[in-house]
Amino acid sequence: MGMLSSLDAMWEMPAEKRIFGVVLLFSWTVYLWETFLAQRQRRIYKTTTHVPLELGQIMDSETFEKSRLYQLDKSTFSFWSGLYSEIEGTLILLFGGIPYLWRLSGRFCGYAGFGPEYEIIQSLVFLLLATLFSALTGLPWSLYNTFVIEEKHGFNQQTLGFFMKDAIKKFIVTQCILLPVSSLLLYIIKIGGDYFFIYAWLFTLVVSLVLVTIYADYIAPLFDKFTPLPEGKLKQEIEVMAKSIDFPLTKVYVVEGSKRSSHSNAYFYGFFKNKRIVLFDTLLEEYSVLNKDIQEEPGLEPHKDGEGDSEEVKAKVKNKKQGCKNEEVLAVLGHELGHWKLGHTVKNIIISQMNSFLCFFLFAILIGRRELFAAFGFYESQPTLIGLLIIFQFIFSPYNEVLSFCLTVLSRRFEFQADAFAKKLGKAKDLYSALIKLNKDNLGFPVSDWLFSMWHYSHPPLLERLQALKNTKED
Repeated sequence: MGMLSSLDAMWEMPAEKRIFGVVLLFSWTVYLWETFLAQRQRRIYKTTTHVPLELGQIMDSETFEKSRLYQLDKSTFSFWSGLYSEIEGTLILLFGGIPYLWRLSGRFCGYAGFGPEYEIIQSLVFLLLATLFSALTGLPWSLYNTFVIEEKHGFNQQTLGFFMKDAIKKFIVTQCILLPVSSLLLYIIKIGGDYFFIYAWLFTLVVSLVLVTIYADYIAPLFDKFTPLPEGKLKQEIEVMAKSIDFPLTKVYVVEGSKRSSHSNAYFYGFFKNKRIVLFDTLLEEYSVLNKDIQEEPGLEPHKDGEGDSEEVKAKVKNKKQGCKNEEVLAVLGHELGHWKLGHTVKNIIISQMNSFLCFFLFAILIGRRELFAAFGFYESQPTLIGLLIIFQFIFSPYNEVLSFCLTVLSRRFEFQADAFAKKLGKAKDLYSALIKLNKDNLGFPVSDWLFSMWHYSHPPLLERLQALKNTKED
């Protein structure tokens, strides 16, 4: 009854206070739901201390224990960082952090000779200060995650100097993109008239396509070294496979991801007839610099022909080696190319743009509501940027949660379809072994709570993917 009376009291409040209360209530409801799910999964990490029978043939007890401890540490970190983030966000709202930062931005603009009529300039100063604040408050958490958790479990390859240089570079590059794009978007909204939402949506569509096009060629190389995959058997087989499904491959790159982390990945990018494939060096067994460490450990250097090695040495070398063999790399790429061939990339773009258009349309309806601005401390002015922040981040929160879950379900469906496509290419056996190796290399824990998995996993759990591949693998 107490909760019902509190809700009744909330609805009797002025509109702006009611909106503010609902926003805070929903934010904490989502946080508590996420915490509940995380605790369910954490219980799995704590109680599943031995390799389940169904995993006995694909995972050794040492790797299983390493992955369990890694995921336990990550879940602890996630709990405390999530709690901090929720408390920080709540305090910012309760103590008027957003209107304060807007007024502070106005004072800085005033010092430079720009009055209140220069709203776009004040908006850019606000964005700069907000992203700077976010970067500084998030820095300790990022440092701890990288140099304590990732370091402890053997993934971090960065020095502190490299990390800080990388962080500063990312901040600068972000501002170089964010500020010009934001200023143009705000200008379009202001001059667009009754149909500004159409022009704003078209503008964001163009920007997203441009960024996707130039990212790998001009932005990513600012942080990582990209080199063409040398001529050889692997490159030839990649080109043959791409040609067999009419994938318009133009270049294959290897990115030096090992200088930052030992996690592995692969992706493709580009539009129309200009597709490129990028392989992380940590994905390639023969490229991974971490495999060179094997040669430096006494008693772990195998003979070239493998003869004369004890079973213990062979097992240790096999367990230490990172990355996939060429056949397995091809299977992983067969999966990735399956996303392209089956239209998953285009479908995701269409869904994203439909969502973007809907959000701008609803924004156009809500932007004139003074009570929305008053709810967040803006009683006299209604800055466009603040309207975007309030409506997209807070008012759309319930919708965003539902959409995120639906996209997660769709993503899992796409992953199964891409695996099935790799089967048709005759890669089932190699994809099966590649998935096991990648799970080992990334210390993925193969046992999951069903509810946590359903809500969070954009990729199906390892056992489900292996089971889908198993029949074909045995054929």
